Amino acid sequence: MASKRFLVSLVAIVLGCGVLAWGEELEELLLHKYNIPIQKTLEWKDLWNDFLHTTAIGRFDLAKGYAQKLIESDPDPKAVLALSESNLEGYRLLLKMNADSEELKEVSGKILDLIERGRFERSTEPAIINEEIKRLSSTIRGRLAAEEHLKNAGEYAIPFMLDALADESRKDEFANITAAIPKIGRSAVRPLAAALQTDNIAVKSEILRALGLLGYPDALGYLKFVVDKDDSETMRQLAAQAIEKIDPSAMKLPAGELLFGLGEAYYNHAESVAPSAEYSFANIWFWDAKQGRLVREEVDLKYFHELMAMRCCEWAVKADPDLGKAIALWIASFFKAEAPGIQQPDYFGTDHADAMTYATTAGPEYLHPALDRALKEGNAFVALGVVEALAANAGEASLLYRYGTEQPLVTALSFQDRAVRYSAAIALGQAGPNNEFVGSKKIVENLAEAITDVGLQDLGRELTDSYATRAVQVLLSLAESRNKIVDLTGAQESLIQVTKDPRTHLQIFAGQVLSYLPSPDAQRAVAAMGLLETNQPEVRIAAFHSLAVSAKINANLLTDEQIQGLYSLVESGKVEAKLRLSAASAYGALNLPSRKVKDLILGQAKS
Repeated sequence: MASKRFLVSLVAIVLGCGVLAWGEELEELLLHKYNIPIQKTLEWKDLWNDFLHTTAIGRFDLAKGYAQKLIESDPDPKAVLALSESNLEGYRLLLKMNADSEELKEVSGKILDLIERGRFERSTEPAIINEEIKRLSSTIRGRLAAEEHLKNAGEYAIPFMLDALADESRKDEFANITAAIPKIGRSAVRPLAAALQTDNIAVKSEILRALGLLGYPDALGYLKFVVDKDDSETMRQLAAQAIEKIDPSAMKLPAGELLFGLGEAYYNHAESVAPSAEYSFANIWFWDAKQGRLVREEVDLKYFHELMAMRCCEWAVKADPDLGKAIALWIASFFKAEAPGIQQPDYFGTDHADAMTYATTAGPEYLHPALDRALKEGNAFVALGVVEALAANAGEASLLYRYGTEQPLVTALSFQDRAVRYSAAIALGQAGPNNEFVGSKKIVENLAEAITDVGLQDLGRELTDSYATRAVQVLLSLAESRNKIVDLTGAQESLIQVTKDPRTHLQIFAGQVLSYLPSPDAQRAVAAMGLLETNQPEVRIAAFHSLAVSAKINANLLTDEQIQGLYSLVESGKVEAKLRLSAASAYGALNLPSRKVKDLILGQAKS
């Protein structure tokens, strides 16, 4: 229950509200300008007033119910905005509840979100924007008011202003519209840059002039693209003049470099290219050649920067097909865009592949710069994606590629993220390195760690098991190829530990790897796995096969007790035939003195 002082302050606010200002002007606005039925608006008005009244008298339980009904009625945000603006004291009360009331904080926050959405929708309403564009050519006072309203509409005003410029019947408005475009501000740069693809020379000329007058460096790459690529001498000159206004030194750089730099700014979430943080979405602008106008795609703010970085890289490659670093940045950006787990944007289309598909297709030349960027940024998600792509398609020479003074994949062996380290070790290990390199010892260190449960807390059971399986298979491949660079003895203790693991496939793989190690402990661990009666039969049989391999390579390193246990299995008539045969094979491979074999033969002889 609210305190007495708090209730008094609420009553004072509401007493100041008076009756809702519901007049003809508001009705005209909602019905005729926004096409919102009055009957629905009256319903929302009643719920809004009931919420305010019950809040003021301290009946927060009832107030919460009215607020919830208002939210669940799916009100038009512009109507909720109109209701709040017609009762400013009520709006103050709503703000106070959101700030001070635990009970009403959530629902009042949702209503405030509706109001903000309504404010956005009203400022970007096409009908209103078009009215303001026409008002630019009215009185001086009307023009100034229209310029202010269009500035508030921001980037949303640009397509309608360009439509008006392209309309031959509105030539008398041309000068006022072109004068207003640069006053929109920074948000105009993205749609104007996209609109440079228009084939309307008059409109394109004004876009170039406007970008120069706006003066933002974000436009430099697109302007230089016109300078470098456009067929029209006039357009090239206008673009050059615009660049001179913004930064004359940019004329010395190719368009690809400038666009790549802009892509990096987006990738790094530079403040200079950030969209409005007021909403949870932002716009990516495209030129629709069929319609001859700008269109926009709303995308989640969580990956807007990455998607824009990709678009900048695409333009950079259009400018310079040999600009490999732009391809590398595009790949890193795509992986980074996938990190929030949001579905691909609608404009990708249904057949657009994922980042891994493009990365594995791209090859090591582009993957190493992408990996280097991710490691320096500390971005584990991007680094892991790139490392896995390298593991899928690169050999030793490619994996040890130098990017500048770095070997990115080798650096990844020491990265703070466990999954990245494990994947890097798997990639390098399965490539079978033939030459020593700084950091090569890290391969076996990471593989040895990966086959245990050390990373369980970080990775979870499923991923831990997956890495363990992949790592032990790489260890086996290195063992079977007798790789001289990766010293597998560094994994011996972990492998012995895994022979006691409840995951049977890991036990079997561990035994196979241990069979190649020239160590008494390794051979004895394999024998122990076969002799342990509680192990699964397939594990025991596989262990004896591995013991036979170890014996052939390293001779007998078993204890007398283990030898006796092995002999007892061979001698027993109660052991399953396959297990007995595998034990016999291992026993024979040990190449022991013939006395035991003689005993075995005589033991079955009949007198």
